[in-house]
Amino acid sequence: MSRIGKLPVNIPSGVTATIKDNIVTVKGDKGILSQYVNPAINVTITDDQISLEENEKILKESPKQRHAYHGLYRSLINNMVIGVSQGFKKELELVGVGYRATNKGNILELSLGYTHIIFLELATEIKMETKSERNKNPLILLESCDNQLLGQVCSKIRSFRMPEPYKGKGIRFVGEEIRRKSGKTAAAK
Repeated sequence: MSRIGKLPVNIPSGVTATIKDNIVTVKGDKGILSQYVNPAINVTITDDQISLEENEKILKESPKQRHAYHGLYRSLINNMVIGVSQGFKKELELVGVGYRATNKGNILELSLGYTHIIFLELATEIKMETKSERNKNPLILLESCDNQLLGQVCSKIRSFRMPEPYKGKGIRFVGEEIRRKSGKTAAAK
């Protein structure tokens, strides 16, 4: 039995959860999310808790794989409940001379030192805001109820200009520490 999987997921007020054909659906103020659950895991929903148990009758999956599924699906369902009740926020910072970010609706425009401007259209589930203040690095604020989608979008934005270890330039999360390297050293005499 997985240590994470055996913990029940508490359902806050204003959130409803249902299960039908191995698909768990969670509804809340911020939106509706659904997740398929492998038949090797049994999901039971009570008034204020969701609990998961391993189904040992499914012989197709090994015990080790069932343990892995147990913790995985518990974490995914927990993220869904938190997402529809509170939501998730991520902040990205653009570090570099001339790096800019603006948005028009759900289209993000990035100027990252290339010869062209990068345009990225985001999903409608993600709310985006850009901030550019004088003498401060530009910020991209992203908010969504879907933690997986938000992480994928942040990863895609970071991939346009990864933080490099010598000058520290690139796109990074706010508060992220970049491990810096020293440059070339003088030749020995």
